Amino acid sequence: MKKPSSKIRDEIAKLQEQLKAAETREAERIGRIALKAGLGEIEVDEAELQAAFEDLAKRFRGGKAATTGGKKGGNAGESSAPSAQNAAGAAASGTAEA
Repeated sequence: MKKPSSKIRDEIAKLQEQLKAAETREAERIGRIALKAGLGEIEVDEAELQAAFEDLAKRFRGGKAATTGGKKGGNAGESSAPSAQNAAGAAASGTAEA
């Protein structure tokens, strides 16, 4: 049995509300973490910061991102925590000299 278009629109509206709520929760979580890491205290271009976050996301997803150097570059499971620190440090150090 087919659903009427009005029901489909209602479902879409509910899903959009759920998506907005989920994105808000995620943004607040990431924002809290960024503030704890000290990113709120530095002057950095938004595009540069976004690029650093994209590199960080690639590292956690197991993708290849620009390396910042480290003892173990091959095993993502062992180096994911230091990579997070390196990405935050790279973003901070990139603006500290500017």
